[in-house]
Amino acid sequence: MSTNLTLSSWASEASDGIREQTLPALLREATSHVPDRLALVDGQPDPGARRHWTYAEYLRDTESAARGLLARFQPGDRIAIWAPNSADWVILQQAVAMAGMLVVAINPAYRAHELEYVLAQSGAVGIFFVDEYRGSDLRAIIDEVRGAAPELRELISFSDWADFLESGDPGREFPVVAPLDPVQIQYTSGTTGFPKGALLHHKGIVNEAAFVGERAGMTDGGVCINGMPMYHIGGGAVTELATLSVHGTYVVMPAFDPALTLELFETYHGTHSLMVPTMLLAVLEHPDRVTRDLSSVQTIWSGAATVSEALVRRVTEELGCQFSILFGQTEMHGVISQTRISDTAADQSTTVGQPLPELEVKIVDTETGEVVPIGQQGEILCRGYQNMLAYYNMPSETAETIEADGWLHMGDLGTMDDRGFLKITGRVKDMIIRGGVNLFPKEIEELLFAHPDVAEAIVVGIPDERWGEQVGAVIRLKAGSTEPTPESLKAWCRERISAHKTPTQWFFVEAYPMTPSGKVQKFVLLDRIAAGELVARPAAPATGAVPVSRAASQSVSAGG
Repeated sequence: MSTNLTLSSWASEASDGIREQTLPALLREATSHVPDRLALVDGQPDPGARRHWTYAEYLRDTESAARGLLARFQPGDRIAIWAPNSADWVILQQAVAMAGMLVVAINPAYRAHELEYVLAQSGAVGIFFVDEYRGSDLRAIIDEVRGAAPELRELISFSDWADFLESGDPGREFPVVAPLDPVQIQYTSGTTGFPKGALLHHKGIVNEAAFVGERAGMTDGGVCINGMPMYHIGGGAVTELATLSVHGTYVVMPAFDPALTLELFETYHGTHSLMVPTMLLAVLEHPDRVTRDLSSVQTIWSGAATVSEALVRRVTEELGCQFSILFGQTEMHGVISQTRISDTAADQSTTVGQPLPELEVKIVDTETGEVVPIGQQGEILCRGYQNMLAYYNMPSETAETIEADGWLHMGDLGTMDDRGFLKITGRVKDMIIRGGVNLFPKEIEELLFAHPDVAEAIVVGIPDERWGEQVGAVIRLKAGSTEPTPESLKAWCRERISAHKTPTQWFFVEAYPMTPSGKVQKFVLLDRIAAGELVARPAAPATGAVPVSRAASQSVSAGG
């Protein structure tokens, strides 16, 4: 789409139409067209343990599970799923939607206090769980927190799944479900600590996923290999429903594993997959990559973290495929902008593409709320059918996020060019205020990423009595690199950026605390710094200022 914008405001782009459709209607539509096509694969590492469903079998088990739910619960009830990926997870999610209930998706790695919060806040009345996960007895943890979740009355183990499928009344009719009815309470990733439950609707997840698949070139019968968590919007909406919308085959792994990913691509002729950069690197660097037949791979989606131009080129060349960058958030049912497979490698790596169809996007001044000119940084706001209904049982937080006229504040800072391509420059809450000057971590992080010894860099604001905040950099070094001194890092930065942007405190880590979607949890790093668990190597005062060249300054601005 060619445009010539002067203000950072994107009008809704027309499409072939928004589907007024629910999850059960989408599944029934696919089954009516291709009942015998392979629909779902439980991609266990042991091929002998794998299970397969045609669309007819997928619908049969979903209806059985929905009747089992209706024998125990009422439409509108909240049903928690606390388990790793499996085909049964997918079927249960579809069944909850068919029964007119809401999925409460929970990370199986949650500890007792995290589980307690989600169960109590959501008012879940039932929970499906696995007996054990990574050495933890999940039933014992549920029993420990059950007193704090008074509405919870039914505990069902996936080890009893077969019996559960047989427990409903075969003659029970299903409730009428409307496109704007709530279908999921999806808790935010927790990059800033306190999670909120985004209340999502059928229409939002069905259409958003269909548009994402369409822009990535997914066509009839496409095969998605999924290692993203089902309890995250990337697995439990984007990849799953993009595949269902093209009557394709969804191969779900218990958890991401590079060797298994490569084998499943070969075995099931996978065409698409969503992988964050760390997952992509693991696949590219695995020795099996050169021995597996990957000729079926068409498009790799990526996002959640910065994807370098070098990584885009490496993926497309080594896997012989196309690439598509996704950007969005849970509150918008997943993705709000996406690069097209025809976009250049530069646009793929320096932008997050243009907004999806049927969605308005604008960038506004954080102080005045006015739309900013093209190229000027501001907060990204969205409006359209993709808006969440609310934060569940959080009216004040909802009002703070969604304006009366429907504009949703994403909390992300970015710019828009005259074509409508978006660049993400940081988070409003991540902004560092040093001596009254606003600094944006992403610009400094991208600079440090260019250092020959730095694999990754996270920039945070460190409380300071004199300046309010100082700039701190948490560095992960490349394998085999010798740790550079803070003085050498500071000097390197000062050749490229101004003094007030240069970090004064330096920390070194082997790994970052991450969310399931691959985002670094900056608040955890700050907690560790405050607790003295991460100790800074302070840089010595500079003996003289190093001029910043005009070319270097322009390069940094372009990257930010």
